[in-house]
Amino acid sequence: MASTFDPDSFGFLLTDVTRMLRAEMDRRTGEAGLGLTPGEGRTLSHAYRAGGVRQNVLAERMGVEAMTLSGALDRLEARGLVERRADPEDRRAKTVHLTPAGEAMLEQIQPIAAAMRADAANAVPADAWRNFVEVLKTVRANLAAMRVDPCRKDGAA
Repeated sequence: MASTFDPDSFGFLLTDVTRMLRAEMDRRTGEAGLGLTPGEGRTLSHAYRAGGVRQNVLAERMGVEAMTLSGALDRLEARGLVERRADPEDRRAKTVHLTPAGEAMLEQIQPIAAAMRADAANAVPADAWRNFVEVLKTVRANLAAMRVDPCRKDGAA
C-alpha cells in the first residue's frame, strides 16, 4: 500500500516548532536564573495575556489540566507573582491576576523571548516573517470559529 503520509504536513510542522520553541525558551529562562520552572513561566505569560480569567479558563487556554495549573499557581502565589481573587460572578470560582512583582518578572522574561524569536526568524526576510505571523493568526481565527458553542441550540459556532 502506497503511503500518502507527509511527515512535513502542517500539523507535524506546527507541533515540532512548538515543542522546539518551548524547549529553547525553557533552556534560556533556566540559564537566566529567574528561579521559575518552565510551567511557571508559561503560566505567568498566559495569565498576563488572559487578563484576570478564571483558573479553569486559563488551564484550557494553556492546554493543561486544572490540577497542573493549580500547582503552578500555588507556587507563583507563594512568591507573590500572582494572586487569586474571588470571581465577582461566582464566589466559588477564582480569577488569576498578576501582581506588580509578576509583571516585573515578565519584564525580565520578555527580552529572552524576543531574542529567541529573533534567532528563530534568522535568515527569514522580515516581510516573510510578518506574513507568516499574519497567516498563523488567520489559521487560529479559523480554528476558533470551528469551536462549537454549547449554548447554541443549532450547534453552530
